[in-house]
Amino acid sequence: MLTEKDFIATQFSSVEKANFKWSAPSNIALVKYWGKKENHSSQNGEQAKQIPANPSISFTLNNCKTITSLAVTRKTDNSEITFDLFFEGKPKEDFKPKILKFFQRIEQYCPYIKEYHFVIDTENTFPHSSGIASSASGMAAIAMNIMSLEKELNSTITDDYFYQKASFLARLGSGSACRSVKGEVVIWGRHSVTENSSDLFGVPFENLHANFKNYQDTILLVDKGEKQVSSTVGHNLMKGHPFAEQRFEQAHTNLSKIKAILSSGDIEEFVKIVESEALTLHAMMMASMPYFILMKPNTLEIINKIWSFRNATQTPVCFTLDAGANVHVLYPENVKDKVLQFINNELVGYCQNEQYICDQIGNGSQLIMNN
Repeated sequence: MLTEKDFIATQFSSVEKANFKWSAPSNIALVKYWGKKENHSSQNGEQAKQIPANPSISFTLNNCKTITSLAVTRKTDNSEITFDLFFEGKPKEDFKPKILKFFQRIEQYCPYIKEYHFVIDTENTFPHSSGIASSASGMAAIAMNIMSLEKELNSTITDDYFYQKASFLARLGSGSACRSVKGEVVIWGRHSVTENSSDLFGVPFENLHANFKNYQDTILLVDKGEKQVSSTVGHNLMKGHPFAEQRFEQAHTNLSKIKAILSSGDIEEFVKIVESEALTLHAMMMASMPYFILMKPNTLEIINKIWSFRNATQTPVCFTLDAGANVHVLYPENVKDKVLQFINNELVGYCQNEQYICDQIGNGSQLIMNN
């Protein structure tokens, strides 16, 4: 099993200039990661916060993604990390502290980063204020570019190592980002019955039944505002939570169940686990101290509409939620027209400005340019 030490780059040459460009998608967890382990042997206390308290599994999306280019220039002063950051071609100073923190976290694994000045230019395919979390796709896209640089510096690294380390690095920027490197379905976190599962990086789930191929995710934008509770604050709420241990045990059990479901193609059981996980996530926040209700009235209206529609038509449509008010409507491709008609007829009125995004399962990060 790979350890943190295996990801420390010890053999690398140098290049004067290089340019890379990657896209990385967002992802939506089916079994939720909520809470981080407090004690983890590491040289850097920051990294301990990025180890999940329970395993998770997610659909990698296709259309909601971040596209990031990295221009690399060798410099003479290697005393500190330097970079310029642009969002959609314009300087973005308020993003820089988070990127600097990420570089500081990965420096011991990528010591060559001090030898280069980076120009990062990033954009999202979804509106920045759409309420879709961009930290997972954003950090994954940067990690892919960093690994392209490492591949230039050490041509002997294998593809498996390339993607595992990219996931490892992405995790240090945003935990769920480690699930945005690969597709279609990714497991993150040590799970006793999942071979090669790791707290350090995500691993692809290989045995996906045809029923879940091209599975659809229509994201209903109920609230496009800033997140009411940051991910860091939210995960910290699990420390001392009265139901934390039961929740972590439930996640392990549900991951075992949903792996079997994704292999067998049992959509009815898929619906039960996915919706239960979504509601459990919000129940944990409501039962924490301090407590939060992140769903909005329109979130509940949509959920009830989905339940009524499913019962009346026997259409296998369900919902999941992130730590916010927006609703991910999940359904097989073969009922796409019927569900979209339902969404347009009955659900868009509950969305802010009647906005929603159509997406589906995707294949993970994609190289766009390497020269």
